[in-house]
Amino acid sequence: MIEQRYRFCLRVSAQKTGYLCAIAIGLLLSGCRHKPARTPLPIGVLAPIALDIPPADVNLPQIASLPEPELGQLPNVPPPAPPRRRAPAAPKESEPPQVANNDAAAALAIGAISAGGDDTTHTAQQAQDLINSVLKRLSAVSSQLAVAQKREVREVRNFLDQAQKALKSGDSEGAHTLATKARLLMDEVEKK
Repeated sequence: MIEQRYRFCLRVSAQKTGYLCAIAIGLLLSGCRHKPARTPLPIGVLAPIALDIPPADVNLPQIASLPEPELGQLPNVPPPAPPRRRAPAAPKESEPPQVANNDAAAALAIGAISAGGDDTTHTAQQAQDLINSVLKRLSAVSSQLAVAQKREVREVRNFLDQAQKALKSGDSEGAHTLATKARLLMDEVEKK
């Protein structure tokens, strides 16, 4: 029984080996799949072919020739005129600026020096308080906001410096105006 099994296994093994060899030989003979296979040309293509030459007396259709068109002279068209340039408008005569004659209008001018007195002391005190409050707000600004709004913070400091110089020179109205500008700009910085 063992011998029969052994023979059976050998026979199956031989059949499998035969099949595998047949497949391998088939693959080897088929060639590379990437290389294009050249098909042989049929023998009829290689042989010369006799061409039929028509006889000379046969009336073949002719292509009609048309006469060349006559070109006349082109019409004389003048070139387009360049666009007209408008003359610059004459400057309008504007009315001269009106100058106020009263002293109240002169006092409203920025940086105007006043005569002094009790009102000047009160304005100087207001300007100094405004400068101090803006300085306090400026020191409370975070460093990130100060870096982000660098230009505006620099302008606030510039207005405050000018306001303090104006106070030292005795111009309390100008100092108050500059301090107000610094306060308004500081409001904008804090909004952002």
